[in-house]
Amino acid sequence: MQLTAIAILTIVASAVGTMTGFGTSTIMVPALLLFYPAPETILLVGIIHWFGNLWKILLFRGGFRLNLVLCFGIPGILASYLGASLMPEVSEKLLSRILGGFMIVYVVFLLSKSSFKLKQNIPASAFGGALSGFLAGIFGIGGAVRGMFLTAFNLPKAVYISTAGAIAIFIDTTRMGKYLADGIRLDSFSLWSVPLFILASFLGARIAKHIVDKVPQKHFRTVVCVFLFLVAVKLLLWPTR
Repeated sequence: MQLTAIAILTIVASAVGTMTGFGTSTIMVPALLLFYPAPETILLVGIIHWFGNLWKILLFRGGFRLNLVLCFGIPGILASYLGASLMPEVSEKLLSRILGGFMIVYVVFLLSKSSFKLKQNIPASAFGGALSGFLAGIFGIGGAVRGMFLTAFNLPKAVYISTAGAIAIFIDTTRMGKYLADGIRLDSFSLWSVPLFILASFLGARIAKHIVDKVPQKHFRTVVCVFLFLVAVKLLLWPTR
């Protein structure tokens, strides 16, 4: 019964994460922390997150941009390793609230300035990648930060989703390697449960692809901003730990 509930949660989280480029971990981590130890939760969600991002690349492969992926991904790898190293030692409540408050201000600004667009240059991309990687390493929800920077570029929806997925794979691979090296294992889950959750993540991604195809490009950034705002409120009022 518990595994079925996690599978349904995975479908919902994967659908949201595919549509917006973030949100899978933000939805799953707080829910699973109610029942499982933090290290196991972070590792399991990391695995689901990795495959969810693979589905983004495959389903929206026409929008893939290697240069943007590299500018975000390389700094993100280095920063995620540092964040994963600090995970057992850092309390994130204050960090979560600061980030949530900043995101609310950012979303309000972006919605009030619909014509705003950040130039796609190396410094902006590198900073966004490093910050999102660091936060993902600490508590697994750096995707919202990555979404903030990518929405500022005002990218076409296929480019936004596939690029977000590719960048996240860089970061997820690094941080999960560090978790495994530190001895974290999924002792609370059977071997066959993980493939079930991976299949559920693909189903969620397919549902999201169908929805995204129906959303007009001119409204896509607004949809992402709404989800950014919801994540920001969650971080501000109900921090991760």
